[in-house]
Amino acid sequence: MTAEQDQGVANLGGLDIRRIMAALPHRYPLLLVDRVVSMVPRTSIHAIKAVSMNEPFFQGHFPGRPIMPGVLIVEALAQTAAVLAIESMDLAGSGKLVYFMGIENAKFRAPVEPGCLLDLHVEFTQLRGAVCKFSGKASIEGKLCAEAHCIAMIADPPKE
Repeated sequence: MTAEQDQGVANLGGLDIRRIMAALPHRYPLLLVDRVVSMVPRTSIHAIKAVSMNEPFFQGHFPGRPIMPGVLIVEALAQTAAVLAIESMDLAGSGKLVYFMGIENAKFRAPVEPGCLLDLHVEFTQLRGAVCKFSGKASIEGKLCAEAHCIAMIADPPKE
């Protein structure tokens, strides 16, 4: 029995791209979460970003040695955190947005190159009202590539 099962917390399993797109407003080329492998609401999520040479940022970062920009790895972690928050609060399709408010302790350990599956692991560290704090790690085949702590707020979209 896993710790989650022992505590009575349900693992929702995976989410497909349609469910991810219902939770996030992002679309190509800035949607950076391809699949959710598993999620325990109000606790943690494991998602995947398939890094392809077809990504538009590889044309300029860097020609001859393509590397995914660190800021986009952090964005992928933030989007993964947003899926966790929206799904945990049953807000998918509600129009609510998760606004990235801050980042702390971002560290980049290894380059992310085309052709890999970037594992995105995010955990809630605090959930208080509309403000959430997360801890995230990005890895490839178990090797840590990046980590960061993020703060976000759930709110209505701006008035048009």
